Amino acid sequence: MSAPDAVGPVPGPRPARRSWPGPLRAAVACAALFAALVTTVLAAGGTGALPGDQALHAWALAHRPDAVMATARALTDSGTGIWPYLLAALAGFLAGRGARGRTAGAVAALAVLLLGQGVRQALMLAIARPRPPHADWATHASGFSMPSGHSTTSALVAGLVCWAAAQGVRGILCRCVWGLAVLWAAGVGLTRIYLGVHWPSDVVAGWLLAAAYLAAMVAVTRGRLPVRRPPRTPRGTG
Repeated sequence: MSAPDAVGPVPGPRPARRSWPGPLRAAVACAALFAALVTTVLAAGGTGALPGDQALHAWALAHRPDAVMATARALTDSGTGIWPYLLAALAGFLAGRGARGRTAGAVAALAVLLLGQGVRQALMLAIARPRPPHADWATHASGFSMPSGHSTTSALVAGLVCWAAAQGVRGILCRCVWGLAVLWAAGVGLTRIYLGVHWPSDVVAGWLLAAAYLAAMVAVTRGRLPVRRPPRTPRGTG
């Protein structure tokens, strides 16, 4: 009789590798880009413009017709004061489900915006970058320069509006809302450069900070808010 074959332990299935969710990856990527930009500014002394900053700033100073200036001031004013908070509350209200859900959505959206403002203020004080020369300003401004407050605020509100649209509508209407929100936030940021109160890198830093913060919020709160879902389109219908 031959010896029985030795049977070793049967290897089990390999455990699946857990990957980071998409919003968390986006938050990390935007935060890394923000940190790299801030490091570059601080390494250059933190008090002056980067090479690209100076070129765009000089172009804005040389192209200021009255009609464009008036439009830029009106657009930049929409990114501060009470308006961003009203838009955020309305977005949260419309995204909610039921009376309590709508109230909770409005409160949650305002809380997200206020917390984001706190983060921005803390970073602005820590970086303490001066603004462009006061003689170049074409509107009122206060505080330090990086990240841009108007740019961060409008980007945060645009993100909340896009989130609300994704909960309630689908198709072309949702894409239109997204497009208008992004264009508004981009326009507000660009006016800060055009009006001479921020360096371009301040505006980019504001956009990156808002994107990192919103993506982190999506990763943390996914599935935990009482929001309504858009109706599913039946298969086979155009």
